[in-house]
Amino acid sequence: MKERKILKNKVYLYLTEFFAGMAVMAVELGASRLLAPYFSSSQIVWTIIISTIMIAMALGNIYGGRSADKNPDPDRLYRRLLIAAVWTAAIPVLGKYVILLITGVLIVTISSNLLITAGFLACMVIFVFPCFLLGTVTPSLTKYAVQSLEDSGSTVGRLGAANTVGSIIGTFAPTFLTIPTVGTSVTFLIFSGILLALAMIYFISAHTGLIRCLVSVILFAVCSVFGHSGHFAFWNNSLAYEGESIYNYLQVQEDKDTVLLSTNVLFGIQSISRKDGALTGMYYDYAMAAPVMAGFVPDKGVKTDIDTGAGAGSKADAGTGKAADTIGDTGEGAKRTAGGACDILILGNGSGTYAKECTNYFTNVKVQGVEIDRKITDLAHRYFDMPKSVQVSTYDGRAYLEADRNTYDVIMVDAYQDISVPFQMSSVEFFNMVKEHLKPNGVMVVNMNMRASGEKSINTYLSDTISAVFPSVYTVDVEGYTNRELFAMNQMLDQESLDTRLERIPDGDLKALLQKVSGNLERYHSSGLLLTDDKAPVELLSMRAIDQIINDELVYYKQLFREKGIRGILNEL
Repeated sequence: MKERKILKNKVYLYLTEFFAGMAVMAVELGASRLLAPYFSSSQIVWTIIISTIMIAMALGNIYGGRSADKNPDPDRLYRRLLIAAVWTAAIPVLGKYVILLITGVLIVTISSNLLITAGFLACMVIFVFPCFLLGTVTPSLTKYAVQSLEDSGSTVGRLGAANTVGSIIGTFAPTFLTIPTVGTSVTFLIFSGILLALAMIYFISAHTGLIRCLVSVILFAVCSVFGHSGHFAFWNNSLAYEGESIYNYLQVQEDKDTVLLSTNVLFGIQSISRKDGALTGMYYDYAMAAPVMAGFVPDKGVKTDIDTGAGAGSKADAGTGKAADTIGDTGEGAKRTAGGACDILILGNGSGTYAKECTNYFTNVKVQGVEIDRKITDLAHRYFDMPKSVQVSTYDGRAYLEADRNTYDVIMVDAYQDISVPFQMSSVEFFNMVKEHLKPNGVMVVNMNMRASGEKSINTYLSDTISAVFPSVYTVDVEGYTNRELFAMNQMLDQESLDTRLERIPDGDLKALLQKVSGNLERYHSSGLLLTDDKAPVELLSMRAIDQIINDELVYYKQLFREKGIRGILNEL
């Protein structure tokens, strides 16, 4: 083994171990953020990331140990650190292109498990090699640090501790410091720069490999210039906003008529708002049926008595606004208290489109929003004109229900994002909590954003689970979109009373839409499937559903590829 003076300084060896462990975790967390805009951040994606990086580390441990025994030249280890540093710096520059290339090839070559396969291959191509190189650090440093068998145990223990502490800091720093403040791309560059500096200290002190260091610095500088922006949707130059939060990648698109929010690049729009305040044509409009089912009539800002005629909706205790046990009781006893507010809770408030529509079409509503991502709430005020009267709590939806003691006329559950269905908000225990927070005549409306089919689809599981809690469940598909709206209540829905209320809506467009919703409502009959806190395989079910949607959408392009090849697809695009 070459004699290097710096290797006699065990502090430097422990620092090498420390920063190697830190870099691995930073790459892992950066990987999740790089992949999320394209493949979501579900448990399946995390499983792919963790497993591929652990494979890389295991192989690196094996190779590093054999290499240290065969040729213990420390130059080899620090050359590997230089390569790992440059590769990590190149990830924000080239990673998104690799992801799209892999996805594009798989789109026309496979017919199932597209996202899982594409995510796995992207991880293998982008992240395995630098983590493999970092995996060689521990066995190599053990070779240099252990001086005798008498102190081998304590030396290896200190090396392991340094790696572990580095990994802990490498977990917290990106999550709470670098990614929220400077973004994913700069996070890769920061930890790449640390590895680069560590290797350069070695080579400068050893008076060797200076040209190699110079080339690495130049490549790092190039990557820093071209990779610091973090522009995931690089083909779109018209974004009003693009950024990241602790939870999401965020982009806002704006034209003269609409504003759109998306938390991904490849599929799906999470929120849309029309600048003129008109209906969006999306599921928010359909969900406006929930307050009507609960006994309120949209009056478009005109102060009117609600449900005052024969055949009107629900009965209320005088002066309390509390609804009776059935919807559809007729006569004077069925009147709602004039001026009684409609209390609405939105779990997953997003950019506030539903809250905005409720305040636009009802004179007297109180809307409480819950949104886990504070930055989305900020965007709601900045770009989507969310009314100031809407109070938004930055909280997890289920945790909010645990702490809340209020009851509501309508609870909107809109927390399912693309293929990311939070299991804690899909279980029978959660829906029981929702039920406890509804007034006697209250209605829960759930936006199921994937119109999955099949006897054991995600929608079947969700609908069956809700049916185990609520005796009356209805569904309707959103025309032109993959969304399905589910309405659940404690009493049977009186269709005649609902239609009577709908007739009294003064806004013609809203009346026509909600009458169509009413006409297409289907009573749901459970098949007995159940999601619980203990067992809720929502990630696998959701992945299966999105796979089906993608395949349906890509039938045309696959046929075009078979007939005209890749040039035909490029010409079409």
